[in-house]
Amino acid sequence: MEDYLQGCRAALQESQPLHVVLGNEACDLDSMVSALALAFYLAKTTQAGDVFVPVLNIKRSELPLRGDSVFFLQKIHIPESLLIFRDEIDLHALHQAGQLTLILVDHHVLPRSDAALEEVVTEVLDHRPIEQKRCPPCHVSVELVGSCSTLVTERILKGAPEILDRQIAALLHGTIILDCVNMDVKIGKATLKDNKYVEKLEALFPDLPKRNDIFDSLQKAKFDVSGLTTEQMLRKDQKTIFRQGIKVAISAIYMDLEAFLQRSSLITDLHAFCQTHNYDVLVAMTIFFNTQNDPVRQLAIFCPHAALRMTICGVLEHADSPSLKLTPVTSTLLNLQAYLQGNTQVSRKKFLPLLEEALSAYLDSMTIPSGQPETVDVSREQVDKEELDRAGTSLIPGLSQDEEEPPLPPTPMNSLVDECPLDLELPKLSAEAIFEKCSQISRSQSTTASLSKK
Repeated sequence: MEDYLQGCRAALQESQPLHVVLGNEACDLDSMVSALALAFYLAKTTQAGDVFVPVLNIKRSELPLRGDSVFFLQKIHIPESLLIFRDEIDLHALHQAGQLTLILVDHHVLPRSDAALEEVVTEVLDHRPIEQKRCPPCHVSVELVGSCSTLVTERILKGAPEILDRQIAALLHGTIILDCVNMDVKIGKATLKDNKYVEKLEALFPDLPKRNDIFDSLQKAKFDVSGLTTEQMLRKDQKTIFRQGIKVAISAIYMDLEAFLQRSSLITDLHAFCQTHNYDVLVAMTIFFNTQNDPVRQLAIFCPHAALRMTICGVLEHADSPSLKLTPVTSTLLNLQAYLQGNTQVSRKKFLPLLEEALSAYLDSMTIPSGQPETVDVSREQVDKEELDRAGTSLIPGLSQDEEEPPLPPTPMNSLVDECPLDLELPKLSAEAIFEKCSQISRSQSTTASLSKK
């Protein structure tokens, strides 16, 4: 794989046609590994002269936000320096020069910013239901499995099993296990095909890591924030909402709030983060397990605008549907209010309506008296669309007419994401969703243990 990737980087320096294998904009581990492995397969099985280049659909600077990917690449001995990121190749310039062919993996709908590239898409390999039909000669292969890496594994083993070495097998094996939540039948994400190809990989390479070991290490790496800057921690798992010109960031942080608040130059970093991205309010929701394996949630509201901060805090403190059971935490940090959240069952999804209520309360208090001319802060209303598309940031559906996320497949039984009936859409499987499931398992085990003692 290293020699192949070195050849890809060398090809970028030459003026020649390229077949780019492009993963999705989330660039999670499945997307990354699918792009790498499929491009490698196509390069080994296609006529000489064709150059297949895997492109990771994020900026290089955003890779540290994906701790599981960074960890896995190091474990499999693939240098990050050999990878090609979206900001290192101009796909639109290649297209205009007539030198681009595009193969989409782990997605099949390009964003509006890439709409011009649609006409050079020649192949799609995805594991989501088709939203956008394509006409021949584009070849579309879609199957609803737990991991796109399963479909790449199938393509390799059926088309050219001789090219599969232990390094590539380990990449595919670990990714499928992580995506399918360790193949847990209770979770229900792994399909028969996912299980089939994990077993085939294990049969071909008996020295692959044990499933529990690789799953636990990747899960730990996904939640690990050590080594990240404050901005990277805030962007790692972040959502953004708007309400009449007020822009709010809500970041899930997987560490103790006390440790977070003790970070060097924190307030300076928070100010810089908000100014850089034009946020009026930053909400940090910390999540971790204590020594008794019980989930702990804490909350920090950072907002230099005193009236807005006080309104938000007041609404959250007195909320009863649901009640957050907030206990103020003493802090000397300027423009920041911290809390211990007693009701640990209120996740970010349940928290968002309360935050919207708080913003509405503030806006109502600022209503212009009748008879006075209304003014509009135009600069606030002109949203920078590129900045909103950055990795780790997504708009809450319903709060923007222009940036709604595309529909996703129906929720499978026993899905990690709760409160979503089978006939509704499936939210993205985020780190917080996994944390929620772990919390429920922990509570269930505690209840069972208590009943057995009785």
